[in-house]
Amino acid sequence: MAARPGLGLGLVLGLGLGLGSLLVAAEPRVYLGSWAVRVAAGHQEAARLARRHGFLGPQVLEGEPYYHFRHRGTRQKSLSRHWGWNLRLSREPKVLWFEQQTAKRRAKRSGSVVPTDPWFPKQWYMNNDINPDLNVLAAWSKGYTGLGVVLSILDDGIEKDHPDLSANYDPLASYDFNSNDPDPQPRYNAWDENRHGTRCAGEVAAAANNQICGAGVAYNAKIGGVRMLDGPIMDIVEAQSLGLRPQHIHIYSASWGPTDDGRTVDGPGVLAAEAFYRGVTKGRGGLGSIFIWASGNGGTNYDNCNCDGYANSIYTLAVGSASASGQRPWYSEACSSTLTTTYSSSTRSELQIVTTDLRHRCTAKHAGTSASAPLAAGMVALALEAK
Repeated sequence: MAARPGLGLGLVLGLGLGLGSLLVAAEPRVYLGSWAVRVAAGHQEAARLARRHGFLGPQVLEGEPYYHFRHRGTRQKSLSRHWGWNLRLSREPKVLWFEQQTAKRRAKRSGSVVPTDPWFPKQWYMNNDINPDLNVLAAWSKGYTGLGVVLSILDDGIEKDHPDLSANYDPLASYDFNSNDPDPQPRYNAWDENRHGTRCAGEVAAAANNQICGAGVAYNAKIGGVRMLDGPIMDIVEAQSLGLRPQHIHIYSASWGPTDDGRTVDGPGVLAAEAFYRGVTKGRGGLGSIFIWASGNGGTNYDNCNCDGYANSIYTLAVGSASASGQRPWYSEACSSTLTTTYSSSTRSELQIVTTDLRHRCTAKHAGTSASAPLAAGMVALALEAK
């Protein structure tokens, strides 16, 4: 039988003898009712041969004289070659080469897409505990994990040395505009009032498969933090935060806004409005910075996020909340400026959001639209990687 030209016969035989013998020793071959057949005379001759011997014979390789012969009367799986059909094909002068096919064991090298982190089973909004969930397992199975995407959390700082964040921490996506230094580490006190940013960051980009807490939606994305809520808040600070390195940071996530008391109508000042405009027109290499915004928690006060100039801005993507049962939580504000909703909790007794917490801890008690917006930011990161 002729070997196919160009395969490097010596190498192939050497590998076959070396690896093939190991495979045979480990597991018996299973022969199938299919043959690969080389007929140089062309398709018509191959079809004639197939009919003559009772085979079905479509072409295997486009433009090449290799054909797939299948025999209906042959056992589809066998531990031995079918000597009769092999003998008939060997006697055909127009058949230059043939091989009865064997079943090959092939394993997907992507591994399981379900993270091994101990708190991932508690992340009900991502692990198929509910239907529909956020569908991130499907995105991960396609290889999208946020790789190459940079996000920044505009908040009260992030704990950059948290063991579930440190691997993905990006100092270029970070700054402290409250203390005017590059370190966004939050200010600690006895009641951990500055935990908000760290919790939001973990939802987006907590590392996966490191046996710590859970996994972020975009667990291979780079995450930074801007400390800007733990001090005097003014138009300058907001503008500096919104305009931080717009050619490096792709997505800005913010879970704050004017007071949700049902009486306040407020929005960006002159400088912050200019930062929004410059971001969406010139950021991200001209593609536009992406601003994800929590729509607000003033539901019990009959607050309306249309009166929030940040959520209502044409330059932001406003995100509301839905409970695990798919209902609107008591705190979530309903307004026409809301682009979408993601999950959060409805009451303290319901399942809430799992994420990183201050002092290198984990929590399953993050809630509100503050928890919904970072989930959306993580999903946008997956979409950016895909596109």
